[in-house]
Amino acid sequence: MNLKARAKNLKTAIPALFLSLKDKDTPLPAKIAAGITVGYALSPIDLVPDFIPILGYLDDLILLPALITITIKLIPKDIWEKNKKQAQNTNTHIAAKKWYYALPIILIWLLIILILIKSLIP
Repeated sequence: MNLKARAKNLKTAIPALFLSLKDKDTPLPAKIAAGITVGYALSPIDLVPDFIPILGYLDDLILLPALITITIKLIPKDIWEKNKKQAQNTNTHIAAKKWYYALPIILIWLLIILILIKSLIP
């Protein structure tokens, strides 16, 4: 599969994951994974900022597709196919305030900073 096809799959996977997150038939572990994946995809802040050479872009190229793959495996096939088809057939628009989805990433970085400060102060 070429890069253009993969990008198109990612573009339809995120709305389908969002629909799966809202679907009452989706199991709880899959909903949690879908929430994390959709939140990370919509967050304007990356876990590894893009200004860090190489690593900044690798997280977008590796982490997001890995999260999507893991989440899809947790969703039952019939539910995934139904939501994927709905996402492709409709103009599924995820209306989100991007900063709302940035909160988990901000909290992770604050936790890392707090741990570093505590380890440096005797």
